[in-house]
Amino acid sequence: QVQLVESGGGLVQPGGSLRLSCAASGSIFSIYAMGWYRQAPGKQRELVAGITRGGSTNYAASVKGRFTISRDNAKNTVYLQMNSLEPEDTAVYYCNAELITSGSYSMVTYWGQGTQVTVSS
Repeated sequence: QVQLVESGGGLVQPGGSLRLSCAASGSIFSIYAMGWYRQAPGKQRELVAGITRGGSTNYAASVKGRFTISRDNAKNTVYLQMNSLEPEDTAVYYCNAELITSGSYSMVTYWGQGTQVTVSS
């Protein structure tokens, strides 16, 4: 059993900042890639940022230069620092992790339950 639990969402004014966290727990052997996605009302879920176990990152063009993804492998946790937030960033943010569970040889993708980020004055 593996769980991903997000925290840090909320309401922020345009130009403000938020930091999201996502902690993975359970029978985890190793976590490979981790990432953040978001889904706005009426839109498809889209990749925001991803990070490999070695620390290589990639970002959606719309957030590059404003958002920073990082991870703490010892804590099985991924973070998303969001600066200069815009109303267009309003969405439910989901984290995911590609991992192998203890006793398994298969890589499976797990998702968190999502956390709401609202950017509004």
